[in-house]
Amino acid sequence: MKFTIKAIIISAITTLSAMSAVLYTSCNRDRCKTIICANRGICNKGVCTCPSGYEGTNCETITRQKFTGNWSVFEKGSSSLAKQYQVNVVAGEGINYVNINNFYNFFHSPIKAYVVGGDRIIIPNQQMEGKVIWGEGNIYSNVTYGQYGGITMRYIVQDTLTLVKDDFGYESALDFSDASAWNK
Repeated sequence: MKFTIKAIIISAITTLSAMSAVLYTSCNRDRCKTIICANRGICNKGVCTCPSGYEGTNCETITRQKFTGNWSVFEKGSSSLAKQYQVNVVAGEGINYVNINNFYNFFHSPIKAYVVGGDRIIIPNQQMEGKVIWGEGNIYSNVTYGQYGGITMRYIVQDTLTLVKDDFGYESALDFSDASAWNK
């Protein structure tokens, strides 16, 4: 009789252990099993980590695409009058790069820039057509133009001969200049 009770207890413990193991493994399933990350993204705990230049739930979107297109620019520099003009931003060489055409309503050659962190654009220091240019900007959503409908650009254009700077909010603490407003 003692042998049967012992066998029943061992059998019950074994059954409960097996059921617990099945329940544990079914609750801790691989969350990346059904997720496909595009553009060499890596799935970690059910979320895609995207390489530089890509974003989206599954890394399906090229980050710079939100910056490309035609933009209306409204600005007044620290040494120039208020003006409104159009720029065109197109894809550049490399996944993070863009070219800005008609920048400052002056340059015939495109200004080169690159996108970082998803919503930030950097204009590295570059010299062309007698001027030196550098700056940065942030893209944002707005009520009038919708998702990614505006960019706040802060930059400087400096004449290489006279060294006169035309500042658009880049050194606003020094000269009280305002950033350039770009809208789609």
